[in-house]
Amino acid sequence: MALELSDINVQVGNEMHLSDVSATFDIGSFNVLLGPTASGKTTLMRIMAGLDVPTSGSIVINGSDLTGIPVRKRSVAFVYQQFINYPGMTVFDNIASPLKVAGVSRSDIAARVEKIASLMGLMPMLSRKPLELSGGQQQRVALARALVREAELVLLDEPLANLDYKLREELRAELPKLFKETGSIVVYATTEPEEALMLGGQTILLHEGRLLQVGTTPEVYRTPRTIQAAQTFSDPPLNTAWVKRSGFVSKIDDIDTTYESADVLADGTYQIGFRAHHLMLQKPHDNALKIKAVVVTTEITGSETFLHINASGLQWTALVHGVHHYSAGDSVSVYVDPRNFLTFDASGEACMIEAA
Repeated sequence: MALELSDINVQVGNEMHLSDVSATFDIGSFNVLLGPTASGKTTLMRIMAGLDVPTSGSIVINGSDLTGIPVRKRSVAFVYQQFINYPGMTVFDNIASPLKVAGVSRSDIAARVEKIASLMGLMPMLSRKPLELSGGQQQRVALARALVREAELVLLDEPLANLDYKLREELRAELPKLFKETGSIVVYATTEPEEALMLGGQTILLHEGRLLQVGTTPEVYRTPRTIQAAQTFSDPPLNTAWVKRSGFVSKIDDIDTTYESADVLADGTYQIGFRAHHLMLQKPHDNALKIKAVVVTTEITGSETFLHINASGLQWTALVHGVHHYSAGDSVSVYVDPRNFLTFDASGEACMIEAA
């Protein structure tokens, strides 16, 4: 059993909000919709839920075409960024509310609420009102209400965005485990690449309504098919440069630096990309490139430092461990291993590199 989206298009006036989006979500799978704000994540989730109808394309769940079928006739639960609980009800009644509407017996309601409350760590709070709980506990109640329905499809639209850092970290670690026990198809939307990596499962990359790539999260992160996919799955932003290839030697034009590669690529112009944590302050080995740069600014997060530099006009960011104090205008040498370069052709398509 699975959810299949086939060539989903959404057009509003002359604007395309989604263009030819196709993806498959297996039963019991955890899936992450990753993309920046306005990439089409919420639009796609509303279509999956049956709240909106696509301009064209089809939605098939377990072999049944549900395109245009309203949400009330689907087995779906939706949790938004702004979680909603009923303030006048106890936690128990909040969680039980969809079961009562569905006419489930009292004994079954009690059993299912206690099961989900136990999974979510809410058992000691069942008699409390939502306003007596912390923000994280209130979000757990909203999630529990979605879980208790035992819906085939659970949609989570940035459900942790309004919680503090510590609570987000706790729930990120718990969510895949919790949903694994339900057998539901879970689709989780986020703007944060780090969150996608923590959640794992399958990642669906979206940008400006277009599907960039679908695959297991490590696969999409490590082998992006386009430079746009690599940039979407990079935070801090992907560091990039243009290089000219001649034989096995590539020259980074802007900084007049060359490196050798034992791969088979035709001579020509390419674009390389590498992530911020691959740009280091200490030389990792003899083959690493040394690049002279000027500090633009630094951001210290506590245990790490974002070092924004200008390397002969190239604006790059290094993410380095520890606290490092630099002032704007300071000279600095940074190092990068060419083996960490992602290589794309002039059109932005990933190069299929083969060893010589």
